[in-house]
Amino acid sequence: MPRVISVLVQPRCLLVLFLVLFIFLFFAYSNPKKVEEKAEEVPEITHRVYMDVDIDGQRQGEKGKGASGKRLHYKGTPFHRIVSGFMIQGGDIVYGDGRGYESIYGVTFPDENFKIKHSHAGVVSMVNSGSDSNGSQFFITTVKASWLDGEHVVFGKVIQGMDTVFAIEGGAGTYSGKPRKKVVIADSGEIPKSRWDEER
Repeated sequence: MPRVISVLVQPRCLLVLFLVLFIFLFFAYSNPKKVEEKAEEVPEITHRVYMDVDIDGQRQGEKGKGASGKRLHYKGTPFHRIVSGFMIQGGDIVYGDGRGYESIYGVTFPDENFKIKHSHAGVVSMVNSGSDSNGSQFFITTVKASWLDGEHVVFGKVIQGMDTVFAIEGGAGTYSGKPRKKVVIADSGEIPKSRWDEER
């Protein structure tokens, strides 16, 4: 036998119920203005660079010398931190293990701005240890990472080669970040504007 729930409602309560429902519906539908999400700014591309990567020896720019006397380029440096489901990190041109950093501006330089967000995979962002502590290290996201917005300066995005980024993450990544395989930037440099339309 089915259960029936019956409620005794006095006319006065029914009137209050309809009044509350009317007020709710009035405010819900009387303001047709929709909340608009602010579109992410799409900055102009000013430089294009390339990185040829070796994973366990398999093939998948230089800016002068730093204060330490080391050449300021990524060639030969490893991706020393590869976190599955998050990002790949490299750019330690001093020690190659995440302890070192140096840039064309000195050891560190200040945050530029936080206009561009970590809104998708392929975002290239600066590694830092707090405000205004950017060096040579960078990371490339493999997922949307909005919790990093306002903390790490985004300065680029992967235009071509996300399959390689995902291959690095999938083939060498761990949850601790310690790579399972050696992943090295075999070569790097800036692509001249005259060759931007060419495939590399």
